[in-house]
Amino acid sequence: MEKNKKEEIKKKSSKKKKSCEIGPLSAKERQKKAYNIREKAALVQKDLPLPAHLCNGDEDLFSNKIGNYSKGLPHNSLGEVDLNAYKTLIKSLTTGNPATFESIPLGGTVKLTNPQSAYAFDLVSPDSYSLSMIAPPKFNSAWIASEMAELYWQALTRDIPFADYDTNILTLAAASDLSNFPDFRGPKENGVVTPSTLFRGNTPGDLAGPYISQFLWKNIPYGAATIIQRNRTTLSGDDHMTSYEEWLDIQDGKPPTSQNQFDPEPRYIRNGRDLSEWVHRDFSYQSVLNACLILLSFGQEALDPANPYLHSKTQIGFTTFGGPHILDLVARSTNAALKAAWFQKWLVHRHLRPEEFGGHIHNNKIGASHYPIHQELLDSQAISHVYSKFGTYLLPQAYPEGSPTHPAYPSGHATFVGAGVTMLKAFFNESFVIPNPVVASSNGLTLLPYSGSPLTIGGELNKLASNIALGRDAAGIHWRSDGSEGMKLGEAVAIRILQDYKKTYNENFSGFSLTKFDGSTIIIK
Repeated sequence: MEKNKKEEIKKKSSKKKKSCEIGPLSAKERQKKAYNIREKAALVQKDLPLPAHLCNGDEDLFSNKIGNYSKGLPHNSLGEVDLNAYKTLIKSLTTGNPATFESIPLGGTVKLTNPQSAYAFDLVSPDSYSLSMIAPPKFNSAWIASEMAELYWQALTRDIPFADYDTNILTLAAASDLSNFPDFRGPKENGVVTPSTLFRGNTPGDLAGPYISQFLWKNIPYGAATIIQRNRTTLSGDDHMTSYEEWLDIQDGKPPTSQNQFDPEPRYIRNGRDLSEWVHRDFSYQSVLNACLILLSFGQEALDPANPYLHSKTQIGFTTFGGPHILDLVARSTNAALKAAWFQKWLVHRHLRPEEFGGHIHNNKIGASHYPIHQELLDSQAISHVYSKFGTYLLPQAYPEGSPTHPAYPSGHATFVGAGVTMLKAFFNESFVIPNPVVASSNGLTLLPYSGSPLTIGGELNKLASNIALGRDAAGIHWRSDGSEGMKLGEAVAIRILQDYKKTYNENFSGFSLTKFDGSTIIIK
């Protein structure tokens, strides 16, 4: 009897347990469909035409590598890189051998920033090799001369409130001087730079309303807390790397001997110094995370009209087409964008930083070298003003350490904010007018009501991207082209991610639509 019971229990336990899932597909069918979706997305990426990755030719043109990034390597007294060290860097980048990277000679203790990430792959988003950029400006071009003049003026005007640009003597001089550069590619009115266009971006919405985006001023709903966007900033006149010895040490990778001096009073962003300090301390997707939280607080009226749950009688979005979905794609797009940027930085362009160019200008002006720097820049008012104030022709830096230890083009900040902003434009209604807009007071201690023309989500997201990119310029560490082209690269990454995901949703969804930075509309179905 006992033996029969044991055999019966054994038979029952050996029977296959019944699965409890329900739905239109069996587990096997679901597995196959998941595979097919992934395979199709991979095949789309595989079959894309591979672009040519063109550089500006400076690395071949100048045997002393003055047109290329070399910070952190050893240099001579002119700030020209040790060629053996540079060759080792190029060998490491060419082979991708991790051991070779460990043999790169450094000039100090500061290390290079993550060159091997240029080889990283991703399972979602385009491969870095499949995205291209235009070449950055050449060392001897009128284009780079105009951008460097703008950087000198941004350094000179860091402490001037944006609200005072129309009346301040320095910003008026900056607008006048930049208007004299035929190849200056910033925004203009009737063919000239004005205080209203000064240091702004070229995207739709950049010239509307205050200089700073609403997303950098308005309170941020952060779970059970609220973040007030009054931030720590540095004191007026806190400029660095204006002595030649200090500049040369920093180029070699020696740590700075000075530190930032901080304002005891937190302030809303009101000038270039505040903005440059904000992008000094932020984490990669902080700006777009904050913007996303603000946008979600506006309610469903601010969502994109194509959101499939806006007109549902029984459901709301959450894991798909709701807050968690949007927050996730915003974050993951920014890291994918950084991988694309690092490929361009290290494996294609190796473009020099503005601070490096400033050293070459200084040596030219004092007669220590004779580099082919465009005469428009050497004759500009900007250089004269800098010399009068600091006694050198170096580009004054907002950060003691100057730029990070990776090449300039494209800007990492611009690339990741370009990706995050593009994601937000896909999920939110770009024409929605932002309620209760504000503007910071000239001292940055209060927010005042803004009563000008309506400010839309699309325009203020574009402005946010430009603020983040140009904030790095205000610090002296990036070029305008690093930002404008980096934003486009990030945008391309985000669009490809949206394309990868378009077949993963069950909802009746007509597709994403958004306005690109160039003003054109794209629909992803």
